[in-house]
Amino acid sequence: MQPGLLALQARLQHVFSDPSLLQRATTHRSFSADHNERLEFLGDSVLNLAVASLLYQRLADLPEGDLSRVRANLVKQDTLHQLALGLKISEVLRLGEGESKSGGQQRPSILADALEALIGAVYLDAGYASAEALVHRLFQGVEINPQMQAAAKDPKTALQEWLQGRKMKLPQYRVVATVGAAHRQTFDVECDIPELGLTERGIGGSRRAGEQAAAAAMLATLKAKKL
Repeated sequence: MQPGLLALQARLQHVFSDPSLLQRATTHRSFSADHNERLEFLGDSVLNLAVASLLYQRLADLPEGDLSRVRANLVKQDTLHQLALGLKISEVLRLGEGESKSGGQQRPSILADALEALIGAVYLDAGYASAEALVHRLFQGVEINPQMQAAAKDPKTALQEWLQGRKMKLPQYRVVATVGAAHRQTFDVECDIPELGLTERGIGGSRRAGEQAAAAAMLATLKAKKL
């Protein structure tokens, strides 16, 4: 294993049984077809569950809606970017030439995605308990308090709370298409609410941005239909 990956492994406090997972988690789609986006998808779900568990323990008196808002503040790109910087993920990221020349190694969305991919990689390598422990270690130095509930809601959080308030299932997000060169891609994302038979789409410069745009479009539709 490369020295940089060994050092990252030490910072993660997890020794991989399958080192190829660590390599894949730090590989951007611009570098290889064997990239980290599927691991990122998996890590996103593991991260949300692990942070939910953390908040359930620490904020015992906070109601469901406020817990959701605090979690949204913790798993947003800005927070994940800062955690990725602390892990020095940029030092081992594998990027294509165009992405590298355009500053991809310092791009917040790429670093946040790589962090989620690493969480997904740990989950596949050693199971949920190890992945949850990693997430809890990462958030040890992050301030967590009920005041976070006062932060402005992003569209995904607002849509989630709207659905939860009506005892409905969470929306499903799916990347429909990616357009453009690897270092300048846009993501066409679909937001689906099966219970209402509604589907909307949004476009963004990252998967997260596309999901937020799709959620915003869905909120606009719900408002227009006066649901």
